Amino acid sequence: MAVTQQAKAAKAAVDLPGDLTPDVGTGAGEGAGAREIASLTPMMRQYLELKALHPDSVLFFRLGDFYEMFFEDAVRASEILQITLTARAKGADKVPMCGIPYHSARRYIARLINEGLKVAICEQVEEAGNGPGIVRREVTRVITPGMVLDDEVLEPQASNFLAAVCWGERGWGAALLEASTGEFLALEAATASELAEALSRVEPRELLVPQGQRNSAELAQLCGRLTRTPAVAEGEPAGFEPTRAAGYLRSHFSVQSLSAFGLDDAPLATGAAGAALRYLKDTQKTAAAHVDRLSRQERAGHLLLDESSRANLEVLRSQRDGGRKGSLLGVLDRTVTSLGARKLARWLASPLGSLPEIHARLDSVEELSGRSVWREELATLLKEVGDLERLCGRLSLGAGNARDLRALGLSLTGLPRLGAALARCQSALLQSLAGPLGALPELAELLGRAVADEPPVTLKEGGMIRPGFNAELDRLVALSTSGKDVLLQIEQREKERTGISSLKVRYNKVFGYYLEVTKANLHLVPPDYIRKQTTVGSERFVTPELKEYEEQVLTAEERRCVLEVQLFEELRAKVVAEAPRIRSAAEAVATGDALLSFARCAAEYGYTRPEVDASEVLQITAGRHPVVERMLGANDSFVPNDVRMDPEDAQLLVITGPNMAGKSTVMRQVALTALMAQAGSFVPAKAARIGLCDRIFTRVGAADNLARGQSTFMVEMTETSHILHHATRRSLIILDEIGRGTSTFDGLSIAWAVAEHLHDTVGARALFATHYHELVDLARERNRVKNLCIAVKEQGGKVIFLRKLVPGGASRSYGIEVAKLAGLPPEVVSRARELLQNLESGELDDAGRPRVAVRQSGRKGSTAGQLGLFVAEPAPALQASATGLTPVQQKALDTLKAVTVDRMTPLDALNLLARLQRELE
Repeated sequence: MAVTQQAKAAKAAVDLPGDLTPDVGTGAGEGAGAREIASLTPMMRQYLELKALHPDSVLFFRLGDFYEMFFEDAVRASEILQITLTARAKGADKVPMCGIPYHSARRYIARLINEGLKVAICEQVEEAGNGPGIVRREVTRVITPGMVLDDEVLEPQASNFLAAVCWGERGWGAALLEASTGEFLALEAATASELAEALSRVEPRELLVPQGQRNSAELAQLCGRLTRTPAVAEGEPAGFEPTRAAGYLRSHFSVQSLSAFGLDDAPLATGAAGAALRYLKDTQKTAAAHVDRLSRQERAGHLLLDESSRANLEVLRSQRDGGRKGSLLGVLDRTVTSLGARKLARWLASPLGSLPEIHARLDSVEELSGRSVWREELATLLKEVGDLERLCGRLSLGAGNARDLRALGLSLTGLPRLGAALARCQSALLQSLAGPLGALPELAELLGRAVADEPPVTLKEGGMIRPGFNAELDRLVALSTSGKDVLLQIEQREKERTGISSLKVRYNKVFGYYLEVTKANLHLVPPDYIRKQTTVGSERFVTPELKEYEEQVLTAEERRCVLEVQLFEELRAKVVAEAPRIRSAAEAVATGDALLSFARCAAEYGYTRPEVDASEVLQITAGRHPVVERMLGANDSFVPNDVRMDPEDAQLLVITGPNMAGKSTVMRQVALTALMAQAGSFVPAKAARIGLCDRIFTRVGAADNLARGQSTFMVEMTETSHILHHATRRSLIILDEIGRGTSTFDGLSIAWAVAEHLHDTVGARALFATHYHELVDLARERNRVKNLCIAVKEQGGKVIFLRKLVPGGASRSYGIEVAKLAGLPPEVVSRARELLQNLESGELDDAGRPRVAVRQSGRKGSTAGQLGLFVAEPAPALQASATGLTPVQQKALDTLKAVTVDRMTPLDALNLLARLQRELE
């Protein structure tokens, strides 16, 4: 390879502008390139060769006790890590350089990974001075956002998935791989929206796509549907090819067919899975033995939430700052292990859709919630268990150390006690967890007997293995640490043998160990002493025993470290061999901890067991919002509400009331109650009956997506369209203020049409909050529509929000009163009231029917039809024929048709109405 003018002299200095990347060519022996390479130091040539193999990574190049970075890597890293940028060499040969101590590299790596970068770790793989030339170095692993093993980088309570994604004519394929735990899932989806829904449940940190697809329209379409856009990496397209990927997977799992994994008819999922596994092995330079199973993820069997609904309901994180506090997970997470925390988050992101599984969880929660002593006992036992998944993962991938072995041994030692406690439970699910927890006593005993109590971080220091485990190691340790006692024994023995009382055993770097005899005693020296040196007052001798001991002592420390590493590798191999059973035990611990968390919340927060059945009824008595009630101050109390939905007579609930009254809170708490029930949790209510839901949809709040060129209204309509196309009769739908992003007439028409479609065509249970009071008249037209409103009390000219849901529709929005509470100037509030009185008019026609419901007489279809969602129609009041109108009336009608209402001020509208009234009179 050729380096153009030593990376063009790194642009001649540390602070020069431009591209600092070494220009690596392909003609290593050609002309100027060969001369430029020859002018570099051997170390820099080695660096550039390794960098060329990892051009998309920041290369951490080990030099002694530091990781050094050069060229563009140094410039980029110094900016992100806030470390000093220096230069290697002088003059025209300056090369930008920065470095960090190897012992503190983990926190620096974490910052680079959080920026979406990759880090290639290049280590010295031989000791300096062991051979001719420069020390040999190799990249031992590549750390990427989706390939993190270090606890200091990983978030203990969250999973860290890589998602490999590919697409073709038949749709999309994906594989989800958690490197630190070995969890491996594959799936196929028909559309980008469907795939985004699946990916959003685990929020992958990195996407792996075929090379050349980073900027493709398909990938942009997928990423545009994800709330948190992950880093993107590219893999060889051949790795995604289904046939090749299938062979790679069969070889790894040592199977004849992939049918056991459900991948026989899933070529895209197979291609993605093969690429993901290859990426893990290539970056971590390992066989990935802990990845011992692969599951096909099916949509059936779970309550589905799209990314928008999960965000609107704040299931995993709050919308305020993206943190756990203020989210449903933040309230329900009372777990005591990292395993349990990750499991609980997964349960809430993907609730169950199977009644037997739901009831099994509820039975467990019911049993534990009623036994406080058992809960505390289980919590105490669980606290003794470390992160079995990630400990096993690090050791399997060769990234673990003796401390991981020690932590694993301690965790395994406590599992039988935890299993015995769970075996006493009556719940079938809790009892089933006991079996895997008692399956590893031999490994626990071995690790407890072999690993020292406080082993060092590195593998080369010694001190990893407990005394008494290996006799040869004990002898070497004694030689390296207790040599003085042996030397004293030799000295005493030689004094007694020779009769020389002044004889001493001494040491120097030139001769090593020797016996020193004064000249006055030379006549007593035995013939087997070998003379080494004569000094002014004495002679120095050695004996065969002393030379043999010297050789043992001087090499004991080195041999001890080599033997300890060998013993460590043997123990690690035993852990890898038991990886499947360790993962089964980890799954049992995680499940038990998550169930215990539900039980603790149920007991301490006053939750009740929901009745979950196959009906389509949703009835909640005295329901509360699980998050809002926990956020209230000590002097505040949450006002509970009753909600009943039944497809026979209360399928669609239209909720009206002023802003700040609590409409959104009520609707969200209904959705969260259903979600919690199907996740297996008790719910915040006096009683609840939840007919099984297949999906929960929400359309809440106003937001635009400027990056995709979408206005607030366009986002609103896109999400509404998604709901109408995918909802089924078993879905639960939450709609808040549909149509508010456009003009009043357009918005009301769309809201009415959407409500009609949900009632007539979809048949789903829906809560529909609105400020369009005309929508309350929908109940006159549809028998399964019920009106509810939030009670408000006016007292002394002030508005008091009672937070209580009551039958009927609100006649006012109290917007002006809310504006007054917000601090608008008094004169603005007063003028608004005056304008409101001028604008208010009746909403019913002469026949007593709601004007918005009136249809053209010639329109086909029954009254069950719906208004067009995107086809503009004249307002019903303007649908009169011109026949029979006077010229003045026709002119007034034409004027009204030409008006753009949403561009008029209230005063302009009043002036226009006054003028038309005068003309008509």
